[in-house]
Amino acid sequence: MSTSTLLTSLFKFKAWANEELFALVRTVDPTQHANERHACIRLLNHIYVVDRIFVAHLSGTTHGYTATNTVETPTLDALAIDVANTDQWLVGHVASLTSDALVKPIDFVFTDASCARMSSEEMLMHVITHGGYHRGAVGRILSHINLGPPRDLFTGFLHKTEPERRART
Repeated sequence: MSTSTLLTSLFKFKAWANEELFALVRTVDPTQHANERHACIRLLNHIYVVDRIFVAHLSGTTHGYTATNTVETPTLDALAIDVANTDQWLVGHVASLTSDALVKPIDFVFTDASCARMSSEEMLMHVITHGGYHRGAVGRILSHINLGPPRDLFTGFLHKTEPERRART
């Protein structure tokens, strides 16, 4: 399996995991669990902002963010749409990258004004691991209000989207 193929699969997994998690967060009662719901949305928004920052780095554009979260908290529905659009951009972008483009260094500036250099594949792996880390934090919040978090597992995604992987040999 090539790095490009693996990254494409990981970004499809990320999109799937985000859909599952947003669906579960929608079930959180906004009155009974207002603080927990807000904390979940703030974490999901942080993931989104960091994704957008790295999309800008990957595409050579400016992002306009001065921090890794926004002052205002978006609605869950608006955020879900934005996240889905970003996830689809990332899937398409990864699928279009050549081996040379994956390893080419890109210079950029972090929101704290620190200069940095990473390859596309390093940036993409950061986006994957960063999102997984914070989806797990949302899952912990949900477990405290007796909502079992979705099974945010790459293996679960592969078996759901490619059921032939369950076949016995």
